[in-house]
Amino acid sequence: MTHTWQITTVTDAARARIATARFAAAHGVSTLERTRLVTDLSAQLRQCLTKGGTWQLSLRADMPSGDEGHGRITAAVRSGETNAAGTGAQPAWQAAVEFPERGNVAGAAHVIRDRTTIADALLSADEDTARVLKKLTEQEELVAFHREELHQTNQGVLALHAELDAAGRAQQELFAAERKARTEAESARRRLTFLADASAALTASLNHEEILRRLPQLLVPAYARSVDVWLFADDEDNALKHGPHPAAAVVAARRGRPQYAADHAGDFPGVDDQPPSALHPARPLLCIPLPTRRAPLGVVTLTPPADGWSADDAIMLVELARRTGIAIDNAQRFEHSRDIAETLQRALLTDLPTTPGLHLAARYLPATHGLNIGGDWYDAFRQPDGSLVAVIGDVTGHGLHAAVMMSQLRTALRAYAVDGGTPGQLLTRLHTFLHHLQPDLYATAVIARFRPDESTVTWAAAGHPPPVLRTPEGEVRILDAKPGAMLGIPLEQDIRDHTAHLPPGSTLALYTDGLVERRAHGIDPGIERLAEALSAQGAAELDRDLERSADRILDPMLRDSERDDDVCLLLCHING
Repeated sequence: MTHTWQITTVTDAARARIATARFAAAHGVSTLERTRLVTDLSAQLRQCLTKGGTWQLSLRADMPSGDEGHGRITAAVRSGETNAAGTGAQPAWQAAVEFPERGNVAGAAHVIRDRTTIADALLSADEDTARVLKKLTEQEELVAFHREELHQTNQGVLALHAELDAAGRAQQELFAAERKARTEAESARRRLTFLADASAALTASLNHEEILRRLPQLLVPAYARSVDVWLFADDEDNALKHGPHPAAAVVAARRGRPQYAADHAGDFPGVDDQPPSALHPARPLLCIPLPTRRAPLGVVTLTPPADGWSADDAIMLVELARRTGIAIDNAQRFEHSRDIAETLQRALLTDLPTTPGLHLAARYLPATHGLNIGGDWYDAFRQPDGSLVAVIGDVTGHGLHAAVMMSQLRTALRAYAVDGGTPGQLLTRLHTFLHHLQPDLYATAVIARFRPDESTVTWAAAGHPPPVLRTPEGEVRILDAKPGAMLGIPLEQDIRDHTAHLPPGSTLALYTDGLVERRAHGIDPGIERLAEALSAQGAAELDRDLERSADRILDPMLRDSERDDDVCLLLCHING
């Protein structure tokens, strides 16, 4: 519902003001909000009367929409004259207040006519103002009370702040100490991690030249600007490459103690200070011996990185030099043993005999890990009756012991073959020989015997991968007849012979498990791959160049090999 008043005179304005106050009171508007609304309206009406003309006040009450809602009273003052479009002007002033609930508003906004009622209404307005002023006074007293409480609280806060400042300074000092300790711990962790990683990288190689190449790569630029290694065993070569050695390096070699040469003391633990080097007077030098179990084998000379060395850095570098010396010494010992093993291995490999109508080709590849020597072996020799015996075998284990045992088996087989006997009989005798000679060592082997002018091959196997036969037509067959058990096991056995047709142009492949076995796939897929590689060789190529055919068979077989075992291949080709 909307109520409207025309205002032209002061009396009209007073009546409208009174009607607004009663209208708001009837709707339950609070005294404070009602006084604020009426005061704002009075100020606006005074301005309107000063301007002159006719003005219009409208009051609209929007009732609450629900039980929880609030109503709204909107008061607006606008010019009473219409504009060119014939509509009322926009409000010159507008205000709104909320009321909580529906009230008894009947006659609340009727027009007041008599002067007595107007005077009474104005006095009522003064009473509202007095109540507001009283409430304001109470609020001021409450504010004064809280101000005093706040003042007392502030005094306590200031005292607390002083205590907190002192505690904060102490905390900052603790944080600084903790930060310093954490930084030192992080630096120590970084050095220990570097030392562990560098040690692993240096000891991973058994080639001393590779270790010498890796050392500068590890140290530059974090812990050194340059690295020079002087090995006493290669002193003549080093003198030609690098010239004379600094005096501090010579002192380190003689005394076996680290030396620091510079124009100032290093004060490094366990390091002696020396004058600047005459060779490099402008650069500090840290010369550290490379110790071994007996005596130093060399000296490593370092120049400092951009930010120099700390005492902890120097201790770490001395420890790394110690581990480097041990790694180089182990590598040199291994290289010496490897040279002996390779010499022995080459001495045990024999030349293959030449036989009319039969062509042989063999390949032996040592493992790339360890001493490069194992128990794989091949041999071929003639028997007194004119037949040719081809054998391939594998002694368990690696190293010199396996190689020596392989040599004894090879010699025993040749001795047994002088008395004749089939491949199965020869393997049976080898089994008994190995069991009594070395009970804790075992071997596998395949023996094939070729008789002249016969188109068959007699063969026998003991725990060994089966031979692979290629026919002249290119068909491949795996000779997987039941083999005997491994040689040397505690078991009585009589190994049987087997015979296969071998027309001219046929090729028989004997091999060890290092050629076909892979950790991830086992041995059977490898044998199938060998059969495919053998089948792919042309008959004319096998007749013309068996050596080259052996290489063509090996190449695809070794592409995915980790070479952690010896590889042996023996091809026996009947000329077409």
